[in-house]
Amino acid sequence: MLISIVIPVYKSSATLLEIAQRTACVFDGLDEYDYEIVFVNDSPFWSATREALTNLAASDPLVTAVELTKNFGQQPATLCGIDYARGDYIVTIDDDLQHAPEDIPLLLAEASHDAVIARFRVKRHSPIKRLVSKIKGYFDTIIVGKPPSLSLSSFRLIKAPIAKFMLKRRTPYPFIPALLFDITDDVVNVDAEHRSREDGSSHYSLIHMIKVFSNLLINNSSLLLRMVGFVGFSVAFMSFVYAFVIASRAIFLDIPVAGWPSMFTAILFFGGMILLSLGIVGEYLIRIIATTEHRPKYYVRTVLGVGRAERYDEN
Repeated sequence: MLISIVIPVYKSSATLLEIAQRTACVFDGLDEYDYEIVFVNDSPFWSATREALTNLAASDPLVTAVELTKNFGQQPATLCGIDYARGDYIVTIDDDLQHAPEDIPLLLAEASHDAVIARFRVKRHSPIKRLVSKIKGYFDTIIVGKPPSLSLSSFRLIKAPIAKFMLKRRTPYPFIPALLFDITDDVVNVDAEHRSREDGSSHYSLIHMIKVFSNLLINNSSLLLRMVGFVGFSVAFMSFVYAFVIASRAIFLDIPVAGWPSMFTAILFFGGMILLSLGIVGEYLIRIIATTEHRPKYYVRTVLGVGRAERYDEN
């Protein structure tokens, strides 16, 4: 049985050889499994990364190095690696060794499920990143349909048919958990240790995290549009109540109506109706966009090692 290890790479070089060596040691002790490693270079103009991957692909017959044309982000790069993977199961892992290759057998032990995600009880991230991750986790439950008890991470095992189904979703702003839960609910956690970075500092800045968060909200949900519609409806309702109060005071208490309350009421009403209309129109637009959007998630410049053409020849 073949296991494909997919590793998106961004401005890393010192850890790549160690990842390959430690992965080889892990599978030396797993006689029932063969493996391949698919590196995806998401920093093509970072010369140290390119050189390291070129050397690995040339020296190790189990390594494929895919180079993208520019930085597309971790999610598209991971899906690119899945596209080039040939295994029966696909394991995605980070390039900084915070996910230890030695923990891959923990995922394989639960391989009867469609997907297995590593859960880290203690995460070695900055406080800001942990806070953003916690907020995003709340929205993951609301938007993606993730069970509240389930933890997400980029260290995961996915059955190949499920992973290939994810590639059929044509969106330039993919979010892998959303794709996964759209296909299956058979997802479980296994506990693993979150290690310290072996080299350098995290390239996953606050801006990158906000970008992923916005992709979750905008491209995988109509929550924001529905919120706009709800606010519009609420404002319009408040204007009706306010108009009723003004009219009641004028009729029953003989209090004269000044010009500004009626003007204010009209502004509230029409403003609310405009927002409500935008929400309704936006609801249609997001469904149209989701149906017709066909822009590629990434573009591949070169493939070194076990290339895609060879795989198709085998089929």
